[in-house]
Amino acid sequence: MSDITTSGVRRIQSLAPRLANQIAAGEVVERPSSVVKELVENAIDAGSSRIEIELESGGSRLIQVRDNGSGIEHDDLGLALSRHATSKITSLDDLEGVASLGFRGEALAATSAVSRLELYSNTSDDPVNGWRVVAEGREMAPRLSPAPHPRGTTVTVRDLFFNTPARRKFLRTEKTEFNHVEEAFRRLALSRQDVDLVLRHNQKTVHQLMGGNSQAAMEKRIAQLLGRSFLENAIHIDMAATGLALKGWVGLPSHTRSQADQQYFFVNGRVIRDRLVAHAVRQAYRDVLFHGRHPVFVLYLDLDAHGVDVNVHPTKHEVRFRDGRLVHDFLFSSLHRALAEVRPNERTAPEPRAEPSSPEVAAPRFDQQRMALGETPGKQTSAGDADGSLRTASYGSSSRPGEQQVREFMAGYRALHPGHEERLLTSRTAGRGDHDGQTRGAGVSSFARGSSVADTPPTSSASQAVAPADDTRAPPLGYAVAQLHGVYILSQTERGMVVVDMHAAHERITYERMKDQYLGAGIDTQPLLVPVSMSVSEAQVELAEREQETIAAMGVTLEAAGPETLLIREVPALLKDGSVEALVREMLEELERYGRSQVVTDHLFDLLSTMACHGSVRANRRLTIEEMNALLRDMERTERSGQCNHGRPTWTEMSMRDLDRLFLRGQ
Repeated sequence: MSDITTSGVRRIQSLAPRLANQIAAGEVVERPSSVVKELVENAIDAGSSRIEIELESGGSRLIQVRDNGSGIEHDDLGLALSRHATSKITSLDDLEGVASLGFRGEALAATSAVSRLELYSNTSDDPVNGWRVVAEGREMAPRLSPAPHPRGTTVTVRDLFFNTPARRKFLRTEKTEFNHVEEAFRRLALSRQDVDLVLRHNQKTVHQLMGGNSQAAMEKRIAQLLGRSFLENAIHIDMAATGLALKGWVGLPSHTRSQADQQYFFVNGRVIRDRLVAHAVRQAYRDVLFHGRHPVFVLYLDLDAHGVDVNVHPTKHEVRFRDGRLVHDFLFSSLHRALAEVRPNERTAPEPRAEPSSPEVAAPRFDQQRMALGETPGKQTSAGDADGSLRTASYGSSSRPGEQQVREFMAGYRALHPGHEERLLTSRTAGRGDHDGQTRGAGVSSFARGSSVADTPPTSSASQAVAPADDTRAPPLGYAVAQLHGVYILSQTERGMVVVDMHAAHERITYERMKDQYLGAGIDTQPLLVPVSMSVSEAQVELAEREQETIAAMGVTLEAAGPETLLIREVPALLKDGSVEALVREMLEELERYGRSQVVTDHLFDLLSTMACHGSVRANRRLTIEEMNALLRDMERTERSGQCNHGRPTWTEMSMRDLDRLFLRGQ
């Protein structure tokens, strides 16, 4: 019967079940990986402890998912392949607090409409009680038949899109489709580490993962899926507040990728892609990520099921938080705090070193306390000696390189600070580092004048997290030995050697202190004895007058002295030794770029970063040993000191093992 009347107007009619399911498949089934995702999620919801996935030709020829879950009752098998039939929700309240992964009741019916699908299931431990169901014909009527099957469910999908050629031609090569399936498998495996998972492709086992509930089991799974380097360069976090809990691993700023292919975020066990989450992560990495690079993370957010709406997308990849601002702020603060607390202390733990094949005398480690008091180290003892005064270092040399420089540093320290020798031993802890009443922010200015590390207080309250100093061990970044080409500082550490980019490191230190001052009592300013006059455009004079409050908040006082002239009367105390005019010019250019005051406020830290760059030590400036050691101690106390304000690394290390390998020692 035609659906068009004699007047040419189309009549409304119900779609055939197969056509309706094929339309639904256009939303749910994009490619083989979509089928794998839906089937494995159903298996997880069924309480399976082991799930096996078998593929052929990237999944376009065969997808088989076998589980040992609860199975499907015989009377429900016919409904299993029907649209909008599910056991996971029964009311609107269930929909508003979904706790399962699959709940829309579309996946099996949609997949069956575009493939040859068979479903085997058994709810008992007797294999004889298994049943098989297929959907056939235009009406997709289910047909059941007995079929032996162990407890659980097996879904077999053959010839995907065989009856929809327009969809099939959009499938890519076998390798490309398998890569998509493998990525879907990776997400599912990371979402539930307690489930055994097996992935086979063309009769070859690609992944075989054993389940476990411990953190060690999860770390093993991450290493198998993402590589050991991910864990070696990641921070484990576990934080909770206001009904939210965040666990997982975030990569160090130095461990990034050129694309966002190792970013996994799970909400109540469901992997999602969300702009709110992405923005919170970008903000947390804002000061430490090099441009064009992407952080890596595996994060799990748990919250009340009624606090998130998972029914906003057919494939359930997107969610909507009922209190998005709360979630955003919690994620940002948690990640920001975790990244801020990373210091050289955690990254320079001594590593064992293979002994050289040739016998050599091990040199004793310097006892800092005795050196500070001007004493000569006594006889060599092992790390386990009763007095603990000295420890044995297996560095294979009879004298420590840079010993004379270190002694000069100690002598200079005693000369500058008589009676305060012990402060050197405790300066790495926040509670002891400023007991002489030094003002905040004085450290960088003192460093520029050439004073020692003891003049420099901790940069922020987060410095409280630094572990107490071990008086018998060298500082994490060691002692400065020399300056290379006026750009780098060479330091000897317990592990080997460290090379520091002095400008990048000082830039971070200055920036963090300016941020602390700005967020605290305000940036300390230094009036200029002779105001600096600078020529600018009329627009910049108007800008300086309009944004006077914002400029003052950054520690700069400008005064109009003519239609095209500005006087610089005050600058931040931390930057007084920098190029004042260049600093103000670039600051005005930044203000012009950002425009309105509200936008300027949103980018204040960018402006502070620009200012810190101008106030930091420049290349080719000669530093004394005292100045170099002061900078190293500042780095050990400063948040995010591993990267400059632009995300570039500030230091790198070569261990003795690396050096031995380089020179083929012991081989």
